[in-house]
Amino acid sequence: MSRSKEYSEKSPLPQLPDKLRDRLYPAVLDLFSRNDFHQVNMREICKISGLSLSTVYKYFPSKEALLFNILDQKISEIGKLMKMHLEGLENTKELFRKVFWVTMDYYDRNPGVAITAFITVPMRTWMREASYRRNDAHDIMTRITRHGHDRREIASHIKPGQIMDLYFMFCHRQIQLWYYHGMKWNLVSTIPSFFNLFWKSVSPE
Repeated sequence: MSRSKEYSEKSPLPQLPDKLRDRLYPAVLDLFSRNDFHQVNMREICKISGLSLSTVYKYFPSKEALLFNILDQKISEIGKLMKMHLEGLENTKELFRKVFWVTMDYYDRNPGVAITAFITVPMRTWMREASYRRNDAHDIMTRITRHGHDRREIASHIKPGQIMDLYFMFCHRQIQLWYYHGMKWNLVSTIPSFFNLFWKSVSPE
C-alpha cells in the first residue's frame, strides 16, 4: 500500500504544531520557489527543515498535500489583510485600489509564496484541491461590487465573477513579468500601469 493511500484513510490528520510549522514552511517555500515542482522531494524537504520523514508524513500524506496546505494558509492571509485595510473606505475606486495594493504588497514581502503559487505549482493538480478556490477573495469582491452598484460607481452589468477575472488576470500577469525579468522591481510599483485600465473596465463611463 502506498504511503499516500495509507494516510488518506486516516482522517482527519493531526494539526501541525506551530514550532514545526515555523521550521517546515520556510523550507518548503524556499525549495519550491527555486526549483521546478518535480525536482523537489520529501527527503530534501526534511533535510532542509531538519525534520524526519516520519514526522512530516504524520501531518501530510504527500508533498502535494503539504504544498497546497501551505499555499492555502499563506494566501488566506491576504484576505485577512484586505478586511483590515478596507475598513473605513467608502469610495469604490479606492477600495479596489487597496485590494490590489494589499495583494501586491503581500507578495513583495513573501516572494516565495508568489513564485510558488504562480510559477512552480502544477495547476492541473492544484485545481482539484479546495485550496485553489479562493472563496475569501470572491466574498470580498462581491461585497465591494455590490457597494459600488449601490453608489453607482460601478457599471450595473458588471458581476463579481468578472471582477475576480480581472483581478487574477492582472495579478498573475504582473507576477509572471516580475519573475521573468529577475524580480528587479517591487510588485506594488506595477499597480499604476494597469489600475486605470481595470477601473475603466468596470466604471459606468
